[in-house]
Amino acid sequence: MANSWRISALATHHRQLGSKLEDWNGMGTAWTYDSDIADHYTAIRTKAGLMDVSGLKKVHYVGPHAESLLEYATTRDISKLYPGKSVYATMLNEQGKFVDDCVIYRTGPNAFMVVHGTGIGYEMLIRSAAGRQVAVLFDDDLHDLSLQGPLAVDYLAQHVAGIRDLPYFHHLQTKLFGAPVMISRTGYTGERGYEIFCKAADAPMIWETILSTGAEYGIIPCSFTTLDWLRTESYLLFFPYDNSEYFPFKNDVCGDTLWELGLDFTVSPHKGEFRGCYEHRRLKGKERFKIFGVLLEGNQVPAMGDTLWDGNQQVGVITCGMHSPLTGKTVAIARLDVPYAEQGKALQVKGSLEVNAIAHTLPFDDPEKLKRTAKG
Repeated sequence: MANSWRISALATHHRQLGSKLEDWNGMGTAWTYDSDIADHYTAIRTKAGLMDVSGLKKVHYVGPHAESLLEYATTRDISKLYPGKSVYATMLNEQGKFVDDCVIYRTGPNAFMVVHGTGIGYEMLIRSAAGRQVAVLFDDDLHDLSLQGPLAVDYLAQHVAGIRDLPYFHHLQTKLFGAPVMISRTGYTGERGYEIFCKAADAPMIWETILSTGAEYGIIPCSFTTLDWLRTESYLLFFPYDNSEYFPFKNDVCGDTLWELGLDFTVSPHKGEFRGCYEHRRLKGKERFKIFGVLLEGNQVPAMGDTLWDGNQQVGVITCGMHSPLTGKTVAIARLDVPYAEQGKALQVKGSLEVNAIAHTLPFDDPEKLKRTAKG
């Protein structure tokens, strides 16, 4: 394991399942278990699976200037959030390029929690907070257990009153098995799912209880790598693995626009000024590539970095691929030259394998997003 400085209260549980706790975001994370990732994927797509995603950075921003801080730093209209509502947002640098994404939870009139990934958004917010009336608390005591899949709501409905009525991107403060928790209807799988935020001291009990009492629902522990399978089908990008930090431009610095990544929807309508906004708007229509899907022949999974060709011309690169035992399809997320980001364009894959493919719209799974937004 790398030099991890953040400790999961579930480390022993992960080791018992066969994990070596590889580093992610400074925390030892269960990338794999001794069990088969295909089983984890199938559980989340058809029943439910439990995952420890506590490696995400949980940060509280509290004070009279918290709203204005997040208003300038992110692409969303923060004034639209009310306590109990959350939103997915992106963060740009002054050049209008993507540097991080996050989920912003409004927990009170002057209180927010921001859950960051591996970008530099947290560091940028810390710098911006200087001189403002806002307290910043990095909260590693707060753990994040993600229960994802179509049966997750049926299981939780036994234990949490009103959970069926919780809309997508909303959260509630409640108790689970006697422990105080915040349950958020969010996730990173494309399924209807819930993130359970709890104290570190309660995390082992909640983890064990869900797995023991949820066995009849088919709930099993799922490794972090399962997210790569799920996100590929569901068009969920993972910084920096889909970005120019991993796939640098030949004649330009790293940094992708929201137009290139397909994340321009994260800019709220009528949004006022925010960091990088003028460059963001100027760069519309100047895309150097497009994030797009690829449907491959056969069942061999392409490797990250495999290239895409049209005859003798390279036209793209694969960032993440998977083969679904449920659909029988082999699919990938790719960075494609703009003229090739069109449904049905013929491609050839070269690298770890050589097969024919076509460009394909994203997401592959549930394109109308009906599962994650379902009611009742």
